[in-house]
Amino acid sequence: MSQPTIISLVLVALAAVLAPIISEQSRALRLPAIVIEIGLGIVLGPYVLNLAHPGTVVDYLADMGLTYLMFLVGFELDLGRVRGRPLGLAGLSWLISLVLALAVAGALVTAGLDRDALILGLALTTTTLGTLMPVLRDAGVLGTEFGTYMIALATAGEFGPIVLVGVLLTNKDPLASGLLLVLYLCITVAAAVLAGLARPPAVVRLLRRHLNSSGQLPVRVSLLLALLFVYLAERFGLDLLLGAFAAGILVRLLTSGEELEAVGGKLSAIGFGFLVPVFFVVSGIHFDLHVLLSQPTALLRVGLFLLLLLVARGVPAWTVYRHRLPGRERLPLALFSATGLPLIVVITAIGTTEGRMQPENAAALVGAGMLSVFVFPVLGLWRLRTAARPRPAPSAPAPGS
Repeated sequence: MSQPTIISLVLVALAAVLAPIISEQSRALRLPAIVIEIGLGIVLGPYVLNLAHPGTVVDYLADMGLTYLMFLVGFELDLGRVRGRPLGLAGLSWLISLVLALAVAGALVTAGLDRDALILGLALTTTTLGTLMPVLRDAGVLGTEFGTYMIALATAGEFGPIVLVGVLLTNKDPLASGLLLVLYLCITVAAAVLAGLARPPAVVRLLRRHLNSSGQLPVRVSLLLALLFVYLAERFGLDLLLGAFAAGILVRLLTSGEELEAVGGKLSAIGFGFLVPVFFVVSGIHFDLHVLLSQPTALLRVGLFLLLLLVARGVPAWTVYRHRLPGRERLPLALFSATGLPLIVVITAIGTTEGRMQPENAAALVGAGMLSVFVFPVLGLWRLRTAARPRPAPSAPAPGS
């Protein structure tokens, strides 16, 4: 490993350590750690201090961090909680967002402000569940009705774009990609059903014995499943993030009771303690600050895209939930749903690599995503605190009801 690579890794690790400390010290501003990580990456990168530089090893770890983040998003998804009406409303809201975002993106492309309506439209329909989960958990609203609807909304805002990226943004025929996606999902469901039915007591006891031993067998099995499903997604010609997301859902379905919290804590430690911060810091290093500052209209586009994120995701959420939540809770719901960054980074990277998005728009979209992670949750939490506490979540329907 070369000396510049080692220096870059040390600086990335330093930024990862400093981010939660700075976040803790900025209580008045409530800066999310993810924004600080990206900001520190920008400062360390080639356009400010020019100390840290992308490279094969650094970029590989960042790609692993993004993939693992999607795995954790799938693992944290409690399908039993959001199934039924919450997921149905979330799906309807996201479909309205997709239509609205594609219409707006089409207008911008027609006006000559970008090259591809699909890329731009998909970027405007994302919601970052991985970023919102700790915010909602710290705010104490995960166990409320508001929390249930918000998790469902964020799930749709993650899963919908991931599926369309895997089907439409590949070099394969969309119909063939769609059929492969259906086949892949059938394999995932079949694996979950079979594994859930076949839980030999000897195997369960073996896993429990090694839960806290040096073998860490449940964690190793979870990581094996994650890599296996990522590999299957790659072989099917689908996006690797979809494979990681499906693997996370599968691992959660296979983990129950006391094991869920224990295994989840260990998997989160691997992700948020190592790989995930690397992805966000390196995203900041890659952030093209020069393009953003050299274009006279680029900063205006940041504001425009921030507004479009709120319109594309927030307006449908505000409308769809008008009969389910009071107005004092629909505004925070709309603000939280417009919070997006990880998938924006992914989609804009695909767009610029394939020449389907102007570099200044990619930088402006990522900048808008960074602002959304900072501004919208802060405003949403402030509105929740000034309103009455959200109502407790209704109990999950009994099986077969």
